[in-house]
Amino acid sequence: MDEFQFRPSYIQLPAFSTFSGEVRLPGSKSITNRAFLIAALARGTTRLHNLLKSDDTRYMGEALQKLGVKIDFSDDYSEAVVTGNAGPISVEGVVDLYLGNAGTAMRSLTAALTLGRGEFSLGGEERMSERPIRDLVDALCSLGASIEYRETEGYPPVHIKASGLAGGYVEVNGNISSQYLTALLICAPYCKAPLHIHVKGELISAPYIELTMDVMRSFGIEVRHENLRDFYVPQGVYTAPADYDVEGDASSASYPLAAAAIARGKVRVLGVGKDSIQGDVAFVDVLRKMGARVEVGPDWIECDGTGCSLHGVDLNLNDIPDAAMTVSVLALFADSPSKISGIASWRVKETDRIAAISAELQKFGARVTTDMDSITIVPPEKLVPATVETYNDHRMAMCFSLVSLGGVAVKIMDPACVNKTYPHFFEDFTRLAK
Repeated sequence: MDEFQFRPSYIQLPAFSTFSGEVRLPGSKSITNRAFLIAALARGTTRLHNLLKSDDTRYMGEALQKLGVKIDFSDDYSEAVVTGNAGPISVEGVVDLYLGNAGTAMRSLTAALTLGRGEFSLGGEERMSERPIRDLVDALCSLGASIEYRETEGYPPVHIKASGLAGGYVEVNGNISSQYLTALLICAPYCKAPLHIHVKGELISAPYIELTMDVMRSFGIEVRHENLRDFYVPQGVYTAPADYDVEGDASSASYPLAAAAIARGKVRVLGVGKDSIQGDVAFVDVLRKMGARVEVGPDWIECDGTGCSLHGVDLNLNDIPDAAMTVSVLALFADSPSKISGIASWRVKETDRIAAISAELQKFGARVTTDMDSITIVPPEKLVPATVETYNDHRMAMCFSLVSLGGVAVKIMDPACVNKTYPHFFEDFTRLAK
């Protein structure tokens, strides 16, 4: 993946006025990384189709290969054949894994590697050491895991001395990151007894938990739950389904769909539709509430913004925090203020997204107020050109590219940060924009 090594300092987007056409979405990052790990733990061989080729999935794939999992990639990386381990991963000595800023990989591997035998050190880039992991580690340690923080208490990097997990009963907080619960669910079938997981407090990003359970189901493990509060996972072994198709990324779909609404164009995205297992397809409902016309087919979504005016909204977007970032930029083009709440998890993502979004929106003339869980945006009377800092956050780059459709030039710093989930974003964006 040599293209990931080149990082231009900026990209200058001219003032665009139209956005129309068709685009095929990259594979879902969330599904790709879940399928990678579960296929690695499964009995049998899985052929994964429509994989996302990105920084985050590369870190997961390379980590699994370093752990001894056999993964054969196609030349274009769109497919992989994973030979499952038929159980927990065990190693001799200590294995060091570098996971960049891939939160899903860090959390899920921390849990999965406690199941076998051996020692593992998991670390990443500087921002990873600021992303909390204490709630997951506390839950794992209550099940018998031995995990130490190598630098700062409660944060990666971590060192694991694996000897298996007991099973039984465990509690985990749900209000910081749904990735903690996802990690426990994925490793649960290999505990020494069936596992009952109780979620304390509010569960944020609940659709990501539904997605986790759907991937587990495809590999033969059925999770029973009561109102997404108590989860009951039986003992078992994942069974490879022979072929597994990764959906297009619903979070990535939000950008071209929003672009059509802003530029009053017509766009169809391919690879995700009405049968999607991803929560971010609910972005379609937000677009409709803001005034755009949207149709959803079996594996496509079409936004028709012709003749539409965007309206301000007051919405709790707890379930779709990634797509909520796109809504915050749409708010620049609305006819009234917008308030987005339920976004406390933004604080512990790739950057402090509440602070970052606020700072960059104001550069274009918006008035913005924030608290720990919400952001209120008053659109400007007239947009002004600006330079956008991206904070090494892929979604900052993609969201703020949309502002160029308002007829102002936008300079995006460090555009290669989109390699995390959508390496060809700017090629797709500039192909449809005029």
